[in-house]
Amino acid sequence: MTGGITRRRLLAAAAVGGGALTAGGWAVAGGTLTSGQPGLLLRSRAPLPRPYEVPLPVPSRLAPVSTSGTADVYEITQRPARLRILPGLETDAWTYGGTFPGPTIVSRSGRRTVVRHRNELPRPTVVHLHGGHTPYGSDGYPTALILPRNSTAGTAGTAGMPGMSGAGSAQDTASGQRTYTYPMDQRAATLWYHDHRMGFTGPNVWHGLAGFHLVHDDEEEALPLPAGERDIPLLIADRSFAADGSFRYPALDAGQRTAGVTDRYMDGVLGDVILVNGAPWPVLETQRLRYRLRLLNGSNARRYRLALDPAPPDGGALVQIGADGGLLGRPLAHDTLDIAPGERFDVVVDFARYRPGTRVRLVNRLGSGGTAAVMRFDVVGARPPADDSRVPDRLSAIPAPLAEQAAATRTFHFQRRGGSGWTINGRPYEPGRPLATVRLGTTEVWRFVTDFHHPVHLHLNHFQVTARNGRSPGPYDAGWKDTVDLRPAESVEIVTRFTDYPGRFLLHCHNLEHEDMAMMADFVTE
Repeated sequence: MTGGITRRRLLAAAAVGGGALTAGGWAVAGGTLTSGQPGLLLRSRAPLPRPYEVPLPVPSRLAPVSTSGTADVYEITQRPARLRILPGLETDAWTYGGTFPGPTIVSRSGRRTVVRHRNELPRPTVVHLHGGHTPYGSDGYPTALILPRNSTAGTAGTAGMPGMSGAGSAQDTASGQRTYTYPMDQRAATLWYHDHRMGFTGPNVWHGLAGFHLVHDDEEEALPLPAGERDIPLLIADRSFAADGSFRYPALDAGQRTAGVTDRYMDGVLGDVILVNGAPWPVLETQRLRYRLRLLNGSNARRYRLALDPAPPDGGALVQIGADGGLLGRPLAHDTLDIAPGERFDVVVDFARYRPGTRVRLVNRLGSGGTAAVMRFDVVGARPPADDSRVPDRLSAIPAPLAEQAAATRTFHFQRRGGSGWTINGRPYEPGRPLATVRLGTTEVWRFVTDFHHPVHLHLNHFQVTARNGRSPGPYDAGWKDTVDLRPAESVEIVTRFTDYPGRFLLHCHNLEHEDMAMMADFVTE
């Protein structure tokens, strides 16, 4: 195989969308995966709990260590922790501050946020604020390492990706800690921060290095949307567990001297346990009120088709109010919602549409067995309490960048190169070698073309989808985005205006195994 699409690869594409079955008491139909790709699912070896037996945890909000007239300063220590995820077992995790997800950072649009990360883990790390409009020096370039305490660049090393022409070399290292500065010159949105180390993003995120970063502004707060305890971030991620409760991951080298996963998982690692905010198939008790749910797909490779079961009789259960880059112009009602790794959708659910005592499951229509279940909402209260929230018909004014004003149109092909790795425009990633040079202040049209399922993520600026396969955008393409999901043999056109910050930034697949196996590219702004 040299990069074309075979029947095997199309079956694998379906598997990355779903088709996972669980171990530990869940039935496996016929002994094989419904995707037709046996072995792609990474099965747990530990006994798994029944769903809906643990309450939904909500990540704590991080308090600043200092504030000034223009900035808030936070500190996070990256450290190992033993977490109780499965009953009777402890899971060794790599965490931000001792929890998975890490603590939520809350910022104000236009007010500078400074985050000082200390690395007390045994390996180098990099922090990327996903969706942040961020200067190059704080964007989380994959070789800008935070070395563990008492280590040096020489002893820590920087492995190259599979398929690269040579080993990568660290271009910027900090010993023990690094300070990231985020101007927050952007609108209210649901962002998240996660590890971004070259070649090892997949295992590092799998082991716990992810958390929410929320941005608020005056426009959003003027709307009568659900707030406070009814504004809930939900990080949805699949994982697998070893018999002792530890995270199971098919790394080529657990010591992180060689990047990548074993061959059978090159298409992406799928777990058989669905975690929401770090808990397996949790349950949340809700009043008969509207709730804002900030949905984040924090999985390495799994796509979800989310729906409520039972659905309200008149449909439109998931009312989308926001995308990756903040509020939509107008709300969109969905019966199902497709969400790929890295994407965020803010939705409002009105639980007053259900009778008291109803148990409403959030399900994954692309899963089967245990991966068809996500979490449950238990509706309580005989009479709906007063609800001062609503979803206005108009949410925000979104000026669109004009494709006809584009200074350039570029095409990027996302393809596999033989058995060695994944490429963009036929090239595996090489730090410092850009595939595009962009002048700040200009608008460009970028076309992404795929051979497989690829969620494509663009750093620096949000974009708008203008076409899918030469036709109108899809039902989940609305608003400002930083990640767009492409199915096999599909093309998507986006338009964006590059602003503010010169430097090297990244375009890459957000299937983390693809990213770690060289499906990244630099672009330079000047």
